[in-house]
Amino acid sequence: MRVFVTGASGWIGSATVDELLAAGHEVVGLARSERSASTLHAKGAEVLRGDLDDLDALRRGAGDAEGVVHLANKHDWANLAESNRAERTAVGTLAEALVGTGRPLVLAGGVAGLATGRPGTEADPSPAVGADSPRGGTENLALGYVDRGVRSVSARFAPTTHGHGDHGFIALIIAAARRHGVSASVGDGSTRWSAVHLSDAARLVRLGLERAPAGARLHAVAEEGIPSREIAQAIGDALGVPVTSVAREDALEHFGFIGGFFGMDMAASSEHTRALLDWTPTGPGLLEDVKAGAYA
Repeated sequence: MRVFVTGASGWIGSATVDELLAAGHEVVGLARSERSASTLHAKGAEVLRGDLDDLDALRRGAGDAEGVVHLANKHDWANLAESNRAERTAVGTLAEALVGTGRPLVLAGGVAGLATGRPGTEADPSPAVGADSPRGGTENLALGYVDRGVRSVSARFAPTTHGHGDHGFIALIIAAARRHGVSASVGDGSTRWSAVHLSDAARLVRLGLERAPAGARLHAVAEEGIPSREIAQAIGDALGVPVTSVAREDALEHFGFIGGFFGMDMAASSEHTRALLDWTPTGPGLLEDVKAGAYA
């Protein structure tokens, strides 16, 4: 299959490109910079220069492909409105290019806010609806194209897709521990994060592209819910610093913007995804990665 990948040089995107190439697919990666383009060329992928605001490039990439994997996002935490706007416009552009083809559009989503008091499941609809909602409500936008002949599939990622080289949420929490000389959880540390290793996440994206039916919601979740106090303890052990807790009202000051997320319960199940795609995570767990020095 000829696959157009946005975010092809990013954390999850790079691993997904490797996974797709290893499985025999042709990959065309969207690249903003010469450095990203060179990296993709070196892997054996084709390159389409452009970014999320280059709608002509997105149309060309999707129109010439047999499948699309959308993993790019501006992640501008200082201007979420702009990130959401760009995301919604990009997804709408990609979907319009695939109308009537029956071809797959796999797009990234998350598990936050799916349920209260229990792990979120694939049956839970995304609460993000409309342009002003997180990610511009793109999961619901994309799934709305199923009736227009697009095999839309939402790949919902755990709040941490971890591994050596990760610079995402866990790296930010560890940076706060180094900065303050203590590793902290929020409140009583009972809130939970689901987690998945990068290799397992990339394999899930490939399987979703190849096999998932139109309208499927997939959960890239290997560990259903790790209490934040256990995450803090693993970080403290790895760094050799004391472990403590911070009050919820002090979380943003202590951690930065990530404090608002670390205090959220984001447990999620992947039981349906595993059965649907015969997907069995095999990578190391989050605490194992932290203790083994993946973030050293």
